Amino acid sequence: MSEKTILVWFRNDLRIHDNEILLEAVRKADRVLPVYCFDPYYFQRSVSGYPKTGSFRARFLLEAVADLRKNLQAYGAELVIRIGNPAEILPQLAEQYQVNEVYHHREVAYEETEISEQVEAALWKLRLNLKHFIGHTLYHKEDLPFPIKDIPDSFAIFKKKVERDSNVRQVVPTPEQISTPEISDAGELPTLQQLGLDEPIDDARATNYFQGGETAALIQLHKYFSSSEQAVKLKGAKNSITNNSSKLSPWLSVGCISPRQVYWEIFKHTQDSFAQNASMLKLELLWRDYFRFMFKKHGQKFIKADTEGQETETFAANEADFNKWAHGETGVPFIDACMHELNATGYICNQCRQIVATYLVHDLKADWTRGAAYFEEKLIDYSPASNWGNWAFIAGVNDAKESKYAIATLQPKDSASDFVTTWQHSPIDEAGDLVKV
Repeated sequence: MSEKTILVWFRNDLRIHDNEILLEAVRKADRVLPVYCFDPYYFQRSVSGYPKTGSFRARFLLEAVADLRKNLQAYGAELVIRIGNPAEILPQLAEQYQVNEVYHHREVAYEETEISEQVEAALWKLRLNLKHFIGHTLYHKEDLPFPIKDIPDSFAIFKKKVERDSNVRQVVPTPEQISTPEISDAGELPTLQQLGLDEPIDDARATNYFQGGETAALIQLHKYFSSSEQAVKLKGAKNSITNNSSKLSPWLSVGCISPRQVYWEIFKHTQDSFAQNASMLKLELLWRDYFRFMFKKHGQKFIKADTEGQETETFAANEADFNKWAHGETGVPFIDACMHELNATGYICNQCRQIVATYLVHDLKADWTRGAAYFEEKLIDYSPASNWGNWAFIAGVNDAKESKYAIATLQPKDSASDFVTTWQHSPIDEAGDLVKV
């Protein structure tokens, strides 16, 4: 009797713990073939010459894939790495290793779903099935108290019903061992240069450095809760909430850690003095779920702007304003400080994101989709549903009933970010580059 081999196509689920497709493949097959494809589509340049994926995000991704390979090797497995179109590469590997089935986690944004459909069609020609799993949300789709088509467009109603009538599943076990076929060519991790990007330059003033990978994600998860508990003891629960971001979003965005892993860590702290911080972190996980489910329900209509009656000249007239916004040259200190931080690090806090987006859309009257595309390039923690959903919220083009953050309409407070204050007072040289101080 021939052995069964399942190909596990890793995408935005770069972890071993709480990874349903990996566990299911190990249980159902004699051999598992883990594969990651660096798709050139995500590293192409726009008509304006900017890369779809910036160097900070690309470096983080490379680190995450390298860590996944290392962790798989610790379980006796190997990660096959390829550069190219998954719709071409996966069928080739399936034939080479006599694969019986392909597993992957389903995405919701149109670019990702289109790629899945191309892969599914290519595999079907070989009479192979692409099995879809759902593993990017806190609440499983099948556990929601309503079908996708009836999900409330109002986040407040969505939150109330989900928290009342649904439960978060436990994390799935980690495989004890992963057996792979004999792999003749596992492939090398590409360099940034091979992906068409330059090495990012880390600014000396940056207070955060995000190391890609599941190993770093689990360290950050432990660090957040342990340091926050210590802050509660030192300052008292009343003041502990200020500036206490978990900064887990980069790892969540590529699945180095799952929302359920974060939730069950939160659950341990719901009864102690850290409960308020834990509640806010859970709220952010719910927003991530909401945006993904909105994309699942509405598709591209959720972020479709109404451009009827708008003149092309209007967008052209805003080109100069957009560039000033993007390069942090608006003359508004807080806006410029946030954009300088984004450009130099690939990360800014949520408050900054809401304020700079509101300024671009409502003050400069610029095309919000250009702001969303700019964030897509720059943000280390870019996630299609959250990024485009947030921008559509601020632009008021979707069916949601309330703004995500009231903070978007408020003036920034002094406590927004110590790092932002540093950027705000940094001198600028004639070329517009930040001078290190």
